[in-house]
Amino acid sequence: MSRKIVLAAAALLLSAPMAMADAHAASGDAAAGERVFNQCVACHVVQNEAGETLAGRNARTGPNLYGIAGKTWAHIEDFRWSPGMTALKDAGILVTEESFVAYVQDPTGYIREATGNNSARGAMSFRVRSEADALNVYAYIVSLSAQ
Repeated sequence: MSRKIVLAAAALLLSAPMAMADAHAASGDAAAGERVFNQCVACHVVQNEAGETLAGRNARTGPNLYGIAGKTWAHIEDFRWSPGMTALKDAGILVTEESFVAYVQDPTGYIREATGNNSARGAMSFRVRSEADALNVYAYIVSLSAQ
């Protein structure tokens, strides 16, 4: 009996680093997400710390989406966030695949549900139509941030 417990514990310990490495893994298709992201480039850019534009144009309406996975919403300094996005940040809500997909499909609805404030609004008016497209866009953004 104790041998089984030791083996189970060893298996759990060996799998933990792999699970942590996949913490920002996305279930969508990054290549398909690149095509969907073409709808986002009017407002968003993905630009790394060196200033290289990895996707999009030099858009300024929406925030830079580089490295957003795992951070709180509205974490970028020197960006004019809507009160709804600031409420997400104040609540400590993280950008995960699940929260990203829910947000891009219904920005104001997500903010209201996540914060519990039925009068909160977001500034993003665009909605990604399908869950598959939202998953793919998230996968694409995560793939660019991993470069």
